[in-house]
Amino acid sequence: MSTPATPPTSRRQQFIQTYRMAKKTDRTIGLWILGAFLLGAVVGFAVIWFLPGDGTLALVLAIVGAFLVGLLLALTVFGRRAQKAAYGQMEGQVGAAASALTMLRRGWKTDPVVGFNRQQDVVHRVVGPPGIVLVGEGNPQRLRALMATERRKHARVLPETPIHEVVCGNGAGEVPLPKLVRHVSKLGKSLKPGEMTDVLNRLKAIDAQRGAVPLPKGPVPTSMKGQRGQQRGR
Repeated sequence: MSTPATPPTSRRQQFIQTYRMAKKTDRTIGLWILGAFLLGAVVGFAVIWFLPGDGTLALVLAIVGAFLVGLLLALTVFGRRAQKAAYGQMEGQVGAAASALTMLRRGWKTDPVVGFNRQQDVVHRVVGPPGIVLVGEGNPQRLRALMATERRKHARVLPETPIHEVVCGNGAGEVPLPKLVRHVSKLGKSLKPGEMTDVLNRLKAIDAQRGAVPLPKGPVPTSMKGQRGQQRGR
């Protein structure tokens, strides 16, 4: 007998789950959301109320505008503080960079843990407009050899494709986790959509030799796609 499929999570459930997650590390998030809504409502009401128009109609429009502006500002604050809380919970965990990279928008392909060692230093791969981006997390000294090995593997298959190396961390020359997505997305544009498809097809040769590499066991952070959904909903 087949197991019934799990119903997709509704937008309302996503908000509740995200709020509960953020509340664990950001105790004041509720006050921030409420304050943002009230501030937005006051601003929205005042702006529309003082526009020329009939008194009754102006009042109705002002109330509607107050609600919409307040809701928009509240969602904006909620999304940013929830994202900050998520980054704080993921900081220092193996696989945090891979989870953060799910925030990249359409046109990017993220493959977690394409390289690893016994010390749980890992290298993730992102393919997008800049070309191939190898993202390492772990001990910077050990990552040098690990990332050099992955670079050689990819360069043999795709010698003309740009390969970038990024180390996620808080040390010198490293990219902090909250800034990782922005850093990767600003590496330039070297591949066209058609070229990216060819790159992905040729990378299958490397992936077939490697086989499935699961993330290390433990409290690995969950995907941040929910956070991206909150941002799009603003």
